[in-house]
Amino acid sequence: MRHGKKINHLGRKTAHRKSMLANMACSLIEHKRINTTVAKAKALQQFVEPMITKSKEDTTHNRRIVMARLRQKEAVAELFRDVAAKVADRPGGYTRIIKLGNRLGDNADMAMIELVDYNEIYNAGKAKKKTTRRSRRGGSKTETPAAPVVEPKATNDEEE
Repeated sequence: MRHGKKINHLGRKTAHRKSMLANMACSLIEHKRINTTVAKAKALQQFVEPMITKSKEDTTHNRRIVMARLRQKEAVAELFRDVAAKVADRPGGYTRIIKLGNRLGDNADMAMIELVDYNEIYNAGKAKKKTTRRSRRGGSKTETPAAPVVEPKATNDEEE
């Protein structure tokens, strides 16, 4: 049974895994996109998304929490200054994992993980979605006018 095995250990001890994820998160924040294996990309996504959420509210407490996990002053500064401003209106889902195929040496599944708001090519074709709220209470309903019925025009054969 798989009870209590939520974390992928990535074949490493705890200290090595935490250091590796912190370094990968700093690289992702600095370069906005990195290539890695699919397993590491999924682990990195779980590691970095809560920190991006914390960076949206710039308080001393949030900075200290993020600094304790990232351990690089420049990365924390860039996260709170640049990345937080770009993702301010996004309610989660700050990273995207794109599978790239297999690595030549060992046939490992490779993936690219990127910050969603920094890919201008992918986001260029999409218009900004309107946010709509729907009431669940069944309040006042507006009636939509029925579409006008258009009768087909008579052809020349019918006119004669």
